[in-house]
Amino acid sequence: MTVVEPRIRLTQLAAGGGCACKVPPGELERVLSGLPGAARGGSGGDLLVGLENGDDGAVVRLDEHRAVVGTADFFTPVVDDPYDWGRIAAANALSDVYAMGGEPLLAVNLLAWPRDRVPFDLAAEVLRGGADVCAAAGCHLAGGHSIDDPEPKYGLAVTGFADPRRLLRNDAGTAGTPLTLTKPLGLGVLNNRHKATGEVFEDAVATMTTLNREASRAALDAGIVAATDVTGFGLLGHLYKLCRASGVSAVLDAAAVPYLEAARPSLAAGYVPGGSRRNLDWVRPHLSAAVDEDELVLLADAQTSGGLLVAGELPGHPVVGELVPAGDVTIRVR
Repeated sequence: MTVVEPRIRLTQLAAGGGCACKVPPGELERVLSGLPGAARGGSGGDLLVGLENGDDGAVVRLDEHRAVVGTADFFTPVVDDPYDWGRIAAANALSDVYAMGGEPLLAVNLLAWPRDRVPFDLAAEVLRGGADVCAAAGCHLAGGHSIDDPEPKYGLAVTGFADPRRLLRNDAGTAGTPLTLTKPLGLGVLNNRHKATGEVFEDAVATMTTLNREASRAALDAGIVAATDVTGFGLLGHLYKLCRASGVSAVLDAAAVPYLEAARPSLAAGYVPGGSRRNLDWVRPHLSAAVDEDELVLLADAQTSGGLLVAGELPGHPVVGELVPAGDVTIRVR
């Protein structure tokens, strides 16, 4: 951990930061509930994955062997360094394609910039970071869209491809399947601490800029069919969505969940994003917990560019729980 003094602290230009600035899940679902295709089973024909389960991306079948995966993701600054913010936002957007079992093919930039307040050379650094991550992913990056906005925002709209017979979906979980988590938690509290103090947590930046490509490919190679990425709704929120979509419940072993080194001290010091507490409030009616409130807050912590939560075992990653028969959809935390 180091402290830096950038020319302009980008995190101070926005009310929220990263995926913690997402619309709360309960509010979002109320807004979306009346839209066409929102009902269970709303996808049909060649639209294999649509709106109904809040999965990570939309999937349209082209033919027996090819499908298109589409997604978009952007957010306000999660770190002060513009290049790192660009890398994090790009990795986060690409993650939605990997979470569906796809490979990103083409991305376009989404940029909002307060042009009268923040020099455009910083925007160039943001875009450079996004371009470098897309290059590392083997994803073409071409153009995009920009607007003048009081708060800076950056992300990507991404088009990928997948085999329609080998998707990772959040509605394909089955009871008796172990749950694997591919990145440690704690990104929300560390990013909140960074915003408040300027401290830089290099392990958090490294985690957020790591692509979920290898984990996705390993899951497909293992024949796994159910997964989601862990981002703004936290581990508990995304696990609940997977359970609800799949008609199962889950047991989560809190002691097996990995965390970044400074996550617990940061929680103890009070650095908790509002989004993390809203996540916990949303999922609490479906929890049966034998752990304390602090542990639940960490399990609901709003992640930015987090890992994959996979219904199956992946070598090198911890098993953190199991899917079990439903009854009423419940997450039991032990």
